[in-house]
Amino acid sequence: MAVEYVAFAAWCFAVAFAGGLVGLVLGNLRLPATLLIAASPAAATGANLVVSAAAAATASIAHIRARRVNWRLFAWMAPPSIVAAVAGGYLSGVLPRGILLGFISAVLLYSGIDLWRWKPRAKGGPTDDPEKLDIRAAVITGGAIGLRGGIVGLILGSLRMPALLRFVGEVPHRAVGTNVTVGFCVGIAGALGHLPSATPDWKAAAVGSAASIPGALLGSRITGRLSPAQLVRAVAVVLLIAAVATAAEAII
Repeated sequence: MAVEYVAFAAWCFAVAFAGGLVGLVLGNLRLPATLLIAASPAAATGANLVVSAAAAATASIAHIRARRVNWRLFAWMAPPSIVAAVAGGYLSGVLPRGILLGFISAVLLYSGIDLWRWKPRAKGGPTDDPEKLDIRAAVITGGAIGLRGGIVGLILGSLRMPALLRFVGEVPHRAVGTNVTVGFCVGIAGALGHLPSATPDWKAAAVGSAASIPGALLGSRITGRLSPAQLVRAVAVVLLIAAVATAAEAII
């Protein structure tokens, strides 16, 4: 059993490192490993959200210190995301999870391919002017993604990131910091939403969090070294990997 926890910790570190780099929590990559060591699927879902919140909090601190968080955008996007995540956590035992994961996988695949072709100066792309951001899109996508994430036990920053770039119009580096900061709030809300139906596996949550914190910290420190194009390409690669992992989870 100790070997399994060591392997789980190593995987959590790697996932958090990649997530911290591109502003994603990547709970969908961590969840299958959490399911293997947790007491039950419901307990694994709650534990995964706790670990996601810990990783997101760590990465957020680094991005906040580097001034990569758009607080105005955060103020509009976080509240609907939080409310929807709590509702999704409550509804998690009602809706068909496999079908929802399949849908999320398809969206991730499309988003990864779309971002791979992203160009910094493309029409309709990100803008340096905060006043030109589409706040309505931030509210709508935040709520919709928060609800889905609460249901399946994922923060789903991998869906929020493309929305910030394509629909809201944020620049890559601020989108990274803002996304992971919103993700922290969504992770806490989703975990609270799961408490009435199932208690998280706290041992798995503790091991995963302890390993994820240094990984997220290291990854987030490298973000500023990448150009906008390189950062978006990195996000695209991670989204494609996440799409495959989510599809496999839906099938299993």
